[in-house]
This record gives sequence, structure tokens and C-alpha cells, in this order.
Amino acid sequence: MNEDQAVNALSALAHTQRLRVFRALVVTGPAGLTPSVLADQLEVARNTLSFHLKELAHAGLVTVEQQGRNLIYRADFAQMNGLLGYMTEHCCQGSACEVSDSDSCASC
Repeated sequence: MNEDQAVNALSALAHTQRLRVFRALVVTGPAGLTPSVLADQLEVARNTLSFHLKELAHAGLVTVEQQGRNLIYRADFAQMNGLLGYMTEHCCQGSACEVSDSDSCASC
């Protein structure tokens, strides 16, 4: 993944409704969901959902497949993992990334 792709993906996820849609598709796994099931599950209008699915697809975070009369949307796990890999590629400058309790804000 390159910087432009990461920015597009993060931009697409920087909206509450799109993040909810993407998370629902991640939870569902490879089976995917139809827009009508997603709309019912998330209690969102279908036309609004269509706009958000289009944005997620444009960012490469979801794929769409036509099955008969239905569209099936799925999270693109390779793209998601690519984004996570890009974000953590040089994590902790190569050192082990361990967070201890003292590093948390619980003591703040």
C-alpha cells in the first residue's frame, strides 16, 4: 500500500456511518451482506447507505459482487490488512512494541 491509498482508506473510514458499515462487513466475514440487510442491521436509509458503500468501494475497502438480482458487499481483508501493515510498518523503530500498564492513561 502506498501513501495515497492509505490516505484514501483512512479518509473513507473517517465518517461514523462508513466506519459502522465497514465494521459490520468485517464482522460478517467472507459471506458479505446485501445492502438491504446492511440497511436494516444499521438502521440507515438505503440511499444513504448506497452513498457510503460507494465511498468505501472507491477507497478499496469493500468489494461488490452481483449474485442474481442481489449485490453482495464484502470487506476487502487484503486491503484492510495492507492499511494496518502500512500504519505499523516501522512501529517502534524495529523494537518490540509492548505497552505496559504504566504507559496507559489510567494513572493520569
